[in-house]
Amino acid sequence: MHFLHVRSAHEGATPLLLAHTYPGSSVDYLAVIDRLVDPVAHGGRAEDAFDVVIPDAPGYGFPQPLASAGWTTARVAAAYDRLMRGLGYDSYGIHGSDNGAMVARELGLLDPAGFLGLHVLQLFSFPSGDPAEFEKLEPADYAGLEHMQWFQSVGGYNTMNSSRPQTVSVGISDSPVGLLAYSELFNSFGNGTSLVPLEKILLEVSVNWFANAASGMNRSYLENARADAAADAAEDAGPRINTARTGVAVFSDDFQTIRVFAERDNANIVHWSRFDEGGHFAALERPDLLADDIRAFFADVR
Repeated sequence: MHFLHVRSAHEGATPLLLAHTYPGSSVDYLAVIDRLVDPVAHGGRAEDAFDVVIPDAPGYGFPQPLASAGWTTARVAAAYDRLMRGLGYDSYGIHGSDNGAMVARELGLLDPAGFLGLHVLQLFSFPSGDPAEFEKLEPADYAGLEHMQWFQSVGGYNTMNSSRPQTVSVGISDSPVGLLAYSELFNSFGNGTSLVPLEKILLEVSVNWFANAASGMNRSYLENARADAAADAAEDAGPRINTARTGVAVFSDDFQTIRVFAERDNANIVHWSRFDEGGHFAALERPDLLADDIRAFFADVR
């Protein structure tokens, strides 16, 4: 497993794992590292410092190729816990976005000893079909529902990745332009819902190109689809409620997590922030706002 490990010079820094997006890698967080490791240099307090660990998920970024199948988000979460223990941390928290937000929630479900909680940019909770849920919605929540519908209309790569990832990966492993265009690498990073600088887009795509990561990162969708199908078929399948301490930061141009649905699936949401700027890749767009919100969430558990 490839990871970045940056220790703070401040004594008693809180260990924090940063889990990246699809189609990102550990470079998602390069602009956030110093703000978290050395808050004093950015107008913060020494007691708000973190030691940060930023892995590339198996199949993503540098650790190629995968040696086995079955790398679901749940398995990645368990591997991340093992990584943190191996680095000597018996207590830590996690922040995640997109794919990383799902890994973070899996860690919440696992809730290992010493786990301080999860801070995410999205909780992917959707309507259950119960009409009573809609009675609790606020006006702003209906905009979130419209965003869900829009995402379904443009998110065809989800279907492809969860059914034929190896097939499409042949083409995008043969063409850097194809890699840029596919999986919304270009659309996600710069389609008007995000304002990621061009040099950061090219850095993200270059990592996946030179590491030949297209197949591995796309296959993660298939692994999760198979795991979900197996869980749905299980006779004792029931709701998977996250009870770990949870914080959410909702950026204006990102997926709009709807709190009514999120609280149905996550029983211990103690922090909720909304920002009127920023998109799906907040670590690349507004690292200052993101770092501040991470510090605010973990301040109560230091």
